[in-house]
Amino acid sequence: MKVPVSRLGFGAAPIGNLYREVSDAEAFGAVEAAWQTGVRYFDTAPHYGLGLSERRLGVALSGRPRDGYVLSTKVGRVLEPFDGTGMDDEGFAVPRHFRRIRDYSADGVLRSLESSLERLGTDRVEIVYIHDPDEHWDAAFGEAYPALESLRSQGVVGAIGVGMNQWEMPERFVRETDIDVVMLAGRYTLLEQHSLPTFLPLCLERGVSVVACGVFNSGLLSKPVVPADARYNYEEAPPELVARARAIAEVCGRHGVTLPEAAIQFALGHPAVVSVVIGARTAEQMTANSAYFSASIPAGVWEELKSAGLLGAEVPTP
Repeated sequence: MKVPVSRLGFGAAPIGNLYREVSDAEAFGAVEAAWQTGVRYFDTAPHYGLGLSERRLGVALSGRPRDGYVLSTKVGRVLEPFDGTGMDDEGFAVPRHFRRIRDYSADGVLRSLESSLERLGTDRVEIVYIHDPDEHWDAAFGEAYPALESLRSQGVVGAIGVGMNQWEMPERFVRETDIDVVMLAGRYTLLEQHSLPTFLPLCLERGVSVVACGVFNSGLLSKPVVPADARYNYEEAPPELVARARAIAEVCGRHGVTLPEAAIQFALGHPAVVSVVIGARTAEQMTANSAYFSASIPAGVWEELKSAGLLGAEVPTP
């Protein structure tokens, strides 16, 4: 990848008050813990907490050498001041002082990036992703991508890509553009590998790096014991997926490995995947994530998962 990233990255959505309020002290502690455990790649977006994630991340990193870490943010949602009352209705516990306007135009990309730099308190980000253009292919392909390509050619950003919760449209971006990286959320995990047959080989062929996030599938793989009310794809997990996750956890347990340890390391077994980005809202969560990432996993875990039919024989493993 044009911009080298640490194998473990910090996802800053939780410090944007994802699902619940997080104090400044907790947020700054999470970033500090990430730094202390060797993380040097930090990802955020305007969408996360209506800019709160970017502002907090900027403050938390402000004392660090700017050449010592990689920062990514996203374009596609422009924040406009809003005088509405109440709280945000898109999953973040923040007041509705802004509203998100979907804008994948060239002008929207430039305005979004300029605002992000201001919130982050920096003069550059190394990676910019087109964020969730699911229903906006024409504008994302025809306007957002050329605008980012121009910024990359000018040296304003080091790498450009797309970040989505699906693999089909990113595959089209890989085929039809010259992007550098795809942030793939939840679509290449220990639980599901639908992106394996065509998308990941194409990324290898085209020299496109993959950053895996959502590797816990919204929580289903995040605990050693899978609860009945676990979430998958931001919703209540179907019973059959809970049962599958529990079966994987049982195999892991027989080898002295926990489910989140296997889940956080699994994606890095594919040669196209350069980093796994995990969100954390507190220092304790980040420290636990780092421990999961560093845990030793015997080859027997992957072998038994394959023999039990819980992983395909063709699936690469760490």
